[in-house]
Amino acid sequence: MSAHSHTDAGASHGSFKSYFIGFILSIILTVIPFAMVMSSAASTAVTVTVMVIAGLAQVLIQLVFFLHMNSSSEQRWNVNAFVFAVIIVAILVAGSAWIFWHLYGLTMPMMGH
Repeated sequence: MSAHSHTDAGASHGSFKSYFIGFILSIILTVIPFAMVMSSAASTAVTVTVMVIAGLAQVLIQLVFFLHMNSSSEQRWNVNAFVFAVIIVAILVAGSAWIFWHLYGLTMPMMGH
């Protein structure tokens, strides 16, 4: 048997260090909002804001450290596909919300008439 050099074009795998950094950052971004909710130290608006920011940061960390999506030429198609999927989902969610809001306005009885 001959030794074959098998390389996956476009497939980049992270190192233990990058996985570990992503894991630690994910834990930190989970513990901070959890601690804020459990301690009730901040107002609801501040807690929700921190939760949203931590959630968005968590998504970015997952994409970069675990899915290896970055600006390198190998990942360009994956990033493009991801952005396209996000746009389609946003259109579907916004369109559905608009339709539901419109139908809600049509089905509610007139108050006082």
